[in-house]
Amino acid sequence: MTLLDHLVIAPVVIPAIIAPLTLMVMRRRRHVGVALSLAGCVAMLVVALALFGIAQDDAIRAYPLGGWPAPFGIVLVLDRLSAGMLVLAAVLALVVMLHAVVTAVDRKGWHFHPLFQFQLLGLNGAFLTGDLFNLFVFFEVLLIASYGLMLHGQGAARLKAGVAYVVVNIVGSALFLIALGLLYGLTGTLNMADLGQRIAALGAADQGLIRLAGLLLLAVFALKAAVVPLHLWLPRTYAATAPVVAALFAIMTKVGVYAMIRVVPLIFGDAAGAAAWVPAPWLLPAAVLTAIIGFVGVLAARAMREQAAFAILGSTGTLLLAVSCWTQATTAAALFYLVHATLAGAALFLVADVTLRRRGQYGDAIVPSPRFAGQQATGLLFLAATIAAVGLPPLSGFVAKLFILQTSVTAEPWALIWATVLGTTLIGVVGFARSGSTLFWKAADDADPIAGADRSRAELIAPATLLALLALLTLGAGWATAQAEATAAQIYAPDRYAAAVLTEATR
Repeated sequence: MTLLDHLVIAPVVIPAIIAPLTLMVMRRRRHVGVALSLAGCVAMLVVALALFGIAQDDAIRAYPLGGWPAPFGIVLVLDRLSAGMLVLAAVLALVVMLHAVVTAVDRKGWHFHPLFQFQLLGLNGAFLTGDLFNLFVFFEVLLIASYGLMLHGQGAARLKAGVAYVVVNIVGSALFLIALGLLYGLTGTLNMADLGQRIAALGAADQGLIRLAGLLLLAVFALKAAVVPLHLWLPRTYAATAPVVAALFAIMTKVGVYAMIRVVPLIFGDAAGAAAWVPAPWLLPAAVLTAIIGFVGVLAARAMREQAAFAILGSTGTLLLAVSCWTQATTAAALFYLVHATLAGAALFLVADVTLRRRGQYGDAIVPSPRFAGQQATGLLFLAATIAAVGLPPLSGFVAKLFILQTSVTAEPWALIWATVLGTTLIGVVGFARSGSTLFWKAADDADPIAGADRSRAELIAPATLLALLALLTLGAGWATAQAEATAAQIYAPDRYAAAVLTEATR
């Protein structure tokens, strides 16, 4: 292998090295620890962009750790899907990290930066791994880090929500292990490429257990994605934690959707017999309910963080509306929307953070308050973020929803998908209009402006950057659509993936 081939493992190695280094130096030389953490985020973005460029040749590359051939050894796989997710995670991480440093949120605990890096380790590993057991391992890494990040800054509300979050994910981990045990017992492998071939060769007597294992696996992914009825943990958890942490968590639900997109066409595709497309009967109704509950929550929310959390939930439902069709065209639309929804959700949380810092005792509660410093600038950011979140022009959410509507029109349940997308958009517009007018265009009667809320304009940079990225996504919609379509074409060519992993990994 050349040095360029070894670049595939860099997104896992970089945070694995940076995390313990920041832990060792943080107490004595805090500025060094912060610099290391920022440098790690920059390095991950550079590597992710390099890998994305490499993946443009449409080849699928397997990296066998320790030289052990697949399916016996651990293998990392670089293709268009994993490269795109790495770039998305790296961009989000760098913007969120800058905001945490500028606003001094990272100073509320000694372990913020090590936990942040371990979170990125879990995310990057989940995107790159080529076998289900290591997907479980990386899920656990990112979940353990998220437990600590969620409690960062302390508080009774965070502790209460954190306990529920931990319990729910422990249950999910147990179900994941049961599913892995069933799959390994039936096939003798957990390598995703090998699983796809072995499941296709199983006899009729094993089909019931394979369906059970597939449904358990997808229930775990649905739990990670907060799909109804497994969604109750998300609004409380995301609303209770620090907004800057919740902004990073905007990609967490998308990891569950990524796992569905990765696993279902590859392992439970047309060749899987009775287990083919196991989530098909229930995923669409669950997606519809998730989108509706999410945007109704936006309408009913009493605080900006709560509203942003429900917007994340609603965007996941909209995303799964496209995924549930299980066609190459709708999957391409889903991938475009996934990028948009992650950035828009993070922007909502960062705008909420800026607002609560400037409103003093009023925080992010959706109630009229006296005027506060930077109200106009913050209001404009809120307006742009909400336009993106609900999918109105001119930002990329409008393009993404049009893409979903266009590609789903040939699907059998197209009328339900269209009604859900258009109806939830209207509900979202009303909900955000209500909160925006209350927060930024109404002032408490006979009240003096809030004193002591003069904040640095630097804290506006991170949310403005995310919104600028959404604007760029809109301007580059043609290029981004072509990328999504090329990625979907790879996803629905499982034979190419299997050939690359089971032959290239032995070289």
